[in-house]
Amino acid sequence: MCARHSLLLLLMVAAPVAAASGHSPAAVQPWTPAGVSSGLFESHPAFDPVNGDLYFVRSSKSFSGWRILVSHCDGKAWTAPVPPSFAGAGLEADPWFTPDGRRLYFISSRANAGMHSKDLDIWRVDRSADGRWGTPVRLPAPVNSDQAEWFPRAAPDGWLYFGSNRAGGAGKNDIWRARESESGQWMVENVKAVNTAGDEYEPLPSPDGKRMIVMADGGLYESRLGPAGWSARVKLGPQVNVNGTEIGALFSPSGKSLLFARDTGEPKSGEFFVWHADGHESWPPSCGTATHK
Repeated sequence: MCARHSLLLLLMVAAPVAAASGHSPAAVQPWTPAGVSSGLFESHPAFDPVNGDLYFVRSSKSFSGWRILVSHCDGKAWTAPVPPSFAGAGLEADPWFTPDGRRLYFISSRANAGMHSKDLDIWRVDRSADGRWGTPVRLPAPVNSDQAEWFPRAAPDGWLYFGSNRAGGAGKNDIWRARESESGQWMVENVKAVNTAGDEYEPLPSPDGKRMIVMADGGLYESRLGPAGWSARVKLGPQVNVNGTEIGALFSPSGKSLLFARDTGEPKSGEFFVWHADGHESWPPSCGTATHK
């Protein structure tokens, strides 16, 4: 269906490669809440800062047919996931909230101005004062291109990071970033330090903007921001990268923990895992006491 899908299928049969990341080993635990975890593929979580709702992507066992769903904690358990109010036709994935919860970015192949997109583009939807989502807006060129865009994530300094297989990169899919000027014009540049001749798909800046998780060939990597810019990516350790299918990472608000998905194979396919890299914290948010077995 797409490059990311092909990558996941390839990595499932590839031998895992472990490398030091500078982190001390910490346990990675499954996060499989009842009502959310299923026999299908769950990935790319995002918690609504306003009401705590869980947005995530559910797809087939083979990681195709992506759709964004939302579940609400009713005090006892997560409710049955349903499409959000702004859902459109086609593929939709990679939801991400701004810290104030007033805007959500995602990718979609929905029609735009009556024309269907041949690839996934970056969209945003804003929340009104009464808490309702408005009408999604497709970001203009040069943010979107005639190729696929992935995983839009805004950094604290105003840059919007994303992946794309557009021309002009270091390899296949690369990490790019965009910034909007006061006049509404966008500029886009390649984040050269983290890109290689291979594939880099998903950039996740940390809440403080000093680190970035990159989903690339073989799983999850990390880059650090220094005086000279971003460092070359370094692979996270074997406690995180078990089989190279790790995707869709999300930092906790403190930046101390990481929630991500991994293809565990049959019978459950894609499942969530949490890594408390800097000591345990009460995150992801709990809902009741039931867990999925």
